[in-house]
Amino acid sequence: MPLSWPVTALVDLVLAIALAEAAWLAWRAGAAGVARGPLLSNLAAGLALLAALRLALADAPALWLAACLAAAGAAHLLDLRARWRAGRH
Repeated sequence: MPLSWPVTALVDLVLAIALAEAAWLAWRAGAAGVARGPLLSNLAAGLALLAALRLALADAPALWLAACLAAAGAAHLLDLRARWRAGRH
């Protein structure tokens, strides 16, 4: 069954929704007294992976794709560090 939307448009839609979620969580987490760092680092990893997917679908240069994947890895490491520290206390 063929898609009625191009795959790149679907990725763009998911990116937009995830960015809106990040903005909402940053606002609500601050108001609720919840640490923003772990939430946003987790979302940043996902956003960077989505950006890498979007770039791959657009046949972008490999350097941009590698940069997105490196950013996803860095955000993932920040998320793991925050979870590790939270588990120790």
